[in-house]
Amino acid sequence: MSVRFTALLCLFFAVTVQAQAPRTFSEAKKVAWKLYAPQSTEFYCGCKYTGNRVNLKACGYIPRKNAKRAARIEWEHIVPAWQIGHQRQCWQTGGRKNCTRTDSVYKRAEADLHNLVPSIGEVNGDRSNFSFGWLPAQSGQYGSCLTQVDFKAKKVMPRPSIRGMIARTYFYMSKQYGLRLSKQDRRLYEAWNKTYPAQPWEHQRNQTVACVMGRGNEFVGPVNLKACG
Repeated sequence: MSVRFTALLCLFFAVTVQAQAPRTFSEAKKVAWKLYAPQSTEFYCGCKYTGNRVNLKACGYIPRKNAKRAARIEWEHIVPAWQIGHQRQCWQTGGRKNCTRTDSVYKRAEADLHNLVPSIGEVNGDRSNFSFGWLPAQSGQYGSCLTQVDFKAKKVMPRPSIRGMIARTYFYMSKQYGLRLSKQDRRLYEAWNKTYPAQPWEHQRNQTVACVMGRGNEFVGPVNLKACG
């Protein structure tokens, strides 16, 4: 990974005081805004943003369909809320609203900051609850953005630099909340985890989030909770 790209992905301020873990997705989004620097880099395309506005021209992003949504930041679950919830009984009897209202495990999973990243709104919407996977290499779907979405196959191929983090997030969510992964998905994430090991920016993010959540993602590496303050 280049020094320039590493610098772009050093998203977080150092956190010196341990905060309380968010209890709901709404709380998690508010905390996430505070964790990320005011001028940061979003997840799927590596575009810089200031506040809630994305500098699309600077990163060569061309909106596929929804320019208004493309210009704003949204908070994306790497492991979709649908994937977390549809394996639970609460989802079968009332969907996401019912899980949020009645299932404490789901609420904790939905609010887990290890699974939450800033995303260009259009890509967040296009990703929907699609699973990750390999797709034939194509260019131009979102201009220079290397993440691709196949709507027919309901698959997303993320840009190379975030594949390892995606894999390690899935492993974490699976262990932490009992999320079942298919053999196909597990093989894919094992390959990504090996091919794209955690870089300094991911270790930094893991430490920062751990200071709020009270635990790190062990699949990224160890954290020092005593350093949180």
